[in-house]
Amino acid sequence: MMFNALIRRWVRRDPIRYQSLQSDLTSIRAGVTLEHYIARSIQVAILGGIGFAALAFAITSLLIFTAERTGNLHLYNVFNIPFPQNVDFTSPAFLIIRLVIAAIAFLWGAFIIERLAYRYPRLQRGNRATKINLTLHNAVAYMYAMRKGGAQLIPIFRSLSENASIYGEVALEFRQVVRDADFFGYDVITALRHLRETTPSEKLKQFLEDMISVIESGGDLVGFLSGRVRLYQEEARFEQKQFLQFLSLVAESYVTLFVAGPLFLIIIMVVMGMMGGVAILQMTAVVYLVFPIGSAVFILLIDIISLKTETVERYVRAKWLHEYSDVRVYHREGEEPFFARLVQYDRVRNFREFLRHPFAAFQKNYNLTLYVTVPVAIIYLVALFLVVPHYHDLELYIDIVDDHIMIALLIVMVPYAFFYEMWRRNIQGMEALIPEFLDRMAGINQVGLTIAQAIGIMVNTNLGLLSYEIRRIKRDIDWGASFTDALIRFEDRIRTPLIARTVTLITKASQMSGSIGDVLAIAASDAKMSELLKRERLSDMFIYTAIIYLAFVVFVFVVAIISNNFIPILGSVESGGIPQGTPISGVSGGSIKAILRLMFHSVVLQALLSGLIAGQMGEGSLKAGVKHSCIMIVIALVIFNIFI
Repeated sequence: MMFNALIRRWVRRDPIRYQSLQSDLTSIRAGVTLEHYIARSIQVAILGGIGFAALAFAITSLLIFTAERTGNLHLYNVFNIPFPQNVDFTSPAFLIIRLVIAAIAFLWGAFIIERLAYRYPRLQRGNRATKINLTLHNAVAYMYAMRKGGAQLIPIFRSLSENASIYGEVALEFRQVVRDADFFGYDVITALRHLRETTPSEKLKQFLEDMISVIESGGDLVGFLSGRVRLYQEEARFEQKQFLQFLSLVAESYVTLFVAGPLFLIIIMVVMGMMGGVAILQMTAVVYLVFPIGSAVFILLIDIISLKTETVERYVRAKWLHEYSDVRVYHREGEEPFFARLVQYDRVRNFREFLRHPFAAFQKNYNLTLYVTVPVAIIYLVALFLVVPHYHDLELYIDIVDDHIMIALLIVMVPYAFFYEMWRRNIQGMEALIPEFLDRMAGINQVGLTIAQAIGIMVNTNLGLLSYEIRRIKRDIDWGASFTDALIRFEDRIRTPLIARTVTLITKASQMSGSIGDVLAIAASDAKMSELLKRERLSDMFIYTAIIYLAFVVFVFVVAIISNNFIPILGSVESGGIPQGTPISGVSGGSIKAILRLMFHSVVLQALLSGLIAGQMGEGSLKAGVKHSCIMIVIALVIFNIFI
């Protein structure tokens, strides 16, 4: 309590100093007060400083211990400072020196961590601003749809905030408007002004300023929202171009740092390894640490900067249907076994359906392949370790086993990649037809027919993969479901951001009015823009996916030449023909086997990680990179087992 009171007085003494931090905490919706965040930052800084101090004390003690044993610190006395010849490193003076160095490390470590803690909200603010800008045009289209149907502003903002799982951070921002109106009694203008002051997005701030001006002047809010939807759709295209330019820089950096760079390091370390065993340890660190950690950092970086949509989730609740309220329902005792038999029958029927059409089940849910392939791979590995003798030569044992470990990995990855690609192609095919579907629906609705009647007409049209889903929507409506429930079921079957936004937009607009032709046209335009952005990204990033493949082929070629033509020749040189005392005289069969193993494992790790990064950059998903990893791993296995 005294510590918190001290922090509170500290902040009140100089409030201007922490004004920026207070603004950042408010913008990221941190949910903590300024005093609490500062107190927590100080506590973390103290703990981090203690860690730095312990590390500095340990390193200093190690250096003194080394100097005591060797008698040489390798530090030239360039200033000719007189030092005693016989130094007692165990004296209290050296203990004091170590404590002073630890204290300095504590201060520096605490200072650095505290500065980082103060900068973290600013980084989070920029991240939230980016996410808000990405989905702002979708949220404005949603507000336009509801306003077109006659809804007031607060119900519009409340409905938008309830769909935060679909519209992301921008919906969470408008949740602040609803909070201010419901709990603090603000009017709409005041709540919008408060949001304008606290939002981290400059685009949303400008949108709110213009909206407030339109509301206060009594202008046409529907026309204002309609114009902003089209404006933000064009701006989204420009933002993606900027993103693709930065992503191209990331791709070139990856090829340079983790394809070409390690290749040169491997060549140098192979030559050094011929001179002794020290370089083998360094090469091991490069292959097993630098490759995975560096690639993981690049994957995380691409994931942070990617223009990806939020995860789509829709929460549904069960409700009792009272279509026939005048019919009395009787509950009989002893019918529980019959219901249990029905449940058992459904399970058996689903299992039989899975056995009859297993590929259809895997295609609908590609994650089901893991329930089959992972046990098969584990059984394969267990049988492998039971069959292969335990050789005393570790390099020989690894050389026999590692190929089969790669095969077990492919057993898991290949079916997953195959069915994921089938699922993704079906989804992309449906999403590509959504704009045409919405355009036709808009045309039918504008002639005076309802949405349900338009669905009945659309059943007879040919829309490829989407025709089957339209028939299912029509069947749900014929069996008594409302149009809204039928669309929500369609969204639940597909589960993509584009379809989720489209369904939410149509259902809300249909609840407000039966004539939503203009809203469907806006939704079609939004869907067209999303498809256009997706195609532009795929076409622009295809070249970098090809570059990663070419870089991998060059990597494999160089490593194969070294493994096939250079290292075996050194191993076949008779030891009697090598002058003793020369660096190459230390070459042994074990070191050559170790280097060959590291070369092969470097290619396999490069294949796995480069494939994942190719999918992350080219298609925006690590799952899409599994197929690239499978192709590259197969190339590595074929080259090293057939041609080497």
